[in-house]
Amino acid sequence: RINLVESGGGSVQAGGSLRLSCAASGSYSIPYSIAWFRQAPGNEREGVAAVHADGSNIYADSVQGRFTVYRDNAKNTLYLQMNAWRPEDTAIYYCAADWVPWGGLLSLRGYHNWGQGTQVTVSS
Repeated sequence: RINLVESGGGSVQAGGSLRLSCAASGSYSIPYSIAWFRQAPGNEREGVAAVHADGSNIYADSVQGRFTVYRDNAKNTLYLQMNAWRPEDTAIYYCAADWVPWGGLLSLRGYHNWGQGTQVTVSS
């Protein structure tokens, strides 16, 4: 099992920036994929960005060019740098990890390890 703890949520102004962190821990020996998902009120949870076990990245179209996902393997931490924030980015952001193939990186189906989520809202 992979334990995941998100942090860094809060309020951000439209056009502003915020960075989320996801610290991973647990017993594992095979490289895994790790991803960010988000869920806005009344919406289904959706994939935002992910890092495959081989180090390659993928982004949802809605955040491409604005968000950057990167992984620090030495710290077992995944980051999501969010720039050019939009009100529609408001959601609870979740970190998820598992041994997921490239084609399933932004799909909920392959992930069985989830964090508790961190709320990010737009500030007036």
